[in-house]
Amino acid sequence: MNKKITVILVDDHRMFRDGLKHLLVGEDIADVIGEASTGKEFLNLIEQSMPDLVLMDIEMPELNGIDATKIATEKYPDLKVLALTMSSEQVYYQNMISAGAKGFILKTSGIEELKKAIFEVSKGESYFSSELLRQIILTMEKGQNEPKTSSYTDNLLSKRELEVLENICVGLTTDEIAEKLFLSPKTIKGYRTNILTKTACNNTASLVMYSIKNNLVDIR
Repeated sequence: MNKKITVILVDDHRMFRDGLKHLLVGEDIADVIGEASTGKEFLNLIEQSMPDLVLMDIEMPELNGIDATKIATEKYPDLKVLALTMSSEQVYYQNMISAGAKGFILKTSGIEELKKAIFEVSKGESYFSSELLRQIILTMEKGQNEPKTSSYTDNLLSKRELEVLENICVGLTTDEIAEKLFLSPKTIKGYRTNILTKTACNNTASLVMYSIKNNLVDIR
């Protein structure tokens, strides 16, 4: 029998935590081994119990999700954090990724998307809500007055690397990309490593944001 994913919930609204916990346990998605209402509570909690995954709110009193994630991931580099976010919090996305978050999911997402996000991030992948990505693109386009042009990075990437990058940015996993492109997962991981090196991105989450910002892919 597969080991159940263990989760710590961090959100300052108890009603939201209660509802999310009921969903995770009731649908047999994960075991909730701890809860915190502030970043400080979370940092104390994680000293006692290390989860497979942290579901982290961004805006909280005392210590917000960005700072709490940064402190925790610096001490525990393998810690996996999935940010719980509202669409109005787009201004914090890049900072949250820089702090070490592996992805984002909207608090309004359905159960199937939540399940997929938890599973993918817990095994080392990144995850971005597709609706969230569309909102980020629209926000960025509103702030751009000049037409899109081919970037220097675009010229650095091969046609196949750009194809892999686009599939990463629409939320496909390594196995899904491999199946779609008729390649092995090992080959896809190799392409992803090359893309990260060429773009100077630290992880897949930062790569997605970088790609959107620099118009490397069209994922609408």
